[in-house]
Amino acid sequence: MKATQKDFAGLAARAAREARVFFFCGPDDGGIDEAAATIAALLPDPGERVELSGAELRRDPVRLGDEARSTSLFGDARHLFVRVNGDEAAEPVEILLAGEAEPCPVLILAAGATDKSKTAKLLADRKDALVAMFWPPDLRSVAGQVRSAAEIAGVRMDANLAERIARAAGLDMRIARQEITKLALYLDASPAAPRQADAATLDLVGASTEDEGFMPLVNAVLSGETARLAGEIRRMRELGLNPVGLLLAIERRVAQLAGLAARLDGRGNVRSLLEAEKAARRVFWKDERDLATQLSRWRGRRLERLVSRIAALHRDLLANSHSAELLLAQGLAEIARASSVKN
Repeated sequence: MKATQKDFAGLAARAAREARVFFFCGPDDGGIDEAAATIAALLPDPGERVELSGAELRRDPVRLGDEARSTSLFGDARHLFVRVNGDEAAEPVEILLAGEAEPCPVLILAAGATDKSKTAKLLADRKDALVAMFWPPDLRSVAGQVRSAAEIAGVRMDANLAERIARAAGLDMRIARQEITKLALYLDASPAAPRQADAATLDLVGASTEDEGFMPLVNAVLSGETARLAGEIRRMRELGLNPVGLLLAIERRVAQLAGLAARLDGRGNVRSLLEAEKAARRVFWKDERDLATQLSRWRGRRLERLVSRIAALHRDLLANSHSAELLLAQGLAEIARASSVKN
């Protein structure tokens, strides 16, 4: 089975019943995480969650199959949650599929991979597998998702407020859902007793978004402004900006660049593309100049390598939280130097 973000919602329940291996790929990290969480919640008997990384599978490709066919300590159900970069799961999945016994559900989150990757090709034509590709959403579609999620929580809002939440969340539904939950709690809203939210309510309970603090550093790194980098990293330390939060802001911008790069015409006319995206309200006017600079530097294979590098940096931060700030500073300096070299 194959799906995109457009048809995933309609296919998810069936896939959770029938499929055993799920491959979530594409440049939209938030969409991949949301999809994996949706499938995990829909599994008939999810049981224990066992997490594996791409690094573990590289060291031992057989481990995926072994874990998928083993039982928990008390013989209960289980499912595997596997984070990989690109095609790291290709050989392990091939070994897994060659086994005879039915595996437990295996959810593979592959940032930097596409539905044309080797792993996807192993799974796409199988009835017991799902390959789902996620591109970065636009402002309008995320605002629609915000309103839908709010309705489910019992919070009513107009299109302008939903768009404001979507923009403040950086088009990341994981963050937007947190704001909806806070609104529901503040308003004492529920599906049985819905309440109306407005801008004043959001001002009272909404998280002050760190994106305003993040974006100068995000733009300095991705635009290759190495002269500004030291000052921005110093500011990051002085303000106590969260390293993982900052990296998520970079991931959202890179996902946006990937979506824009995919929509460029054959002539590669960046200015025309950004004008059209701005008119369609998918690009905020304040971001236009920075996006133009960054699109001129990050395209094609270069952009693919950037996605892979950021995914690896994210894993390093999560695995070494005690030195996250230092690791992030080193990684950002490396990316900024690469960006300063024009195509």
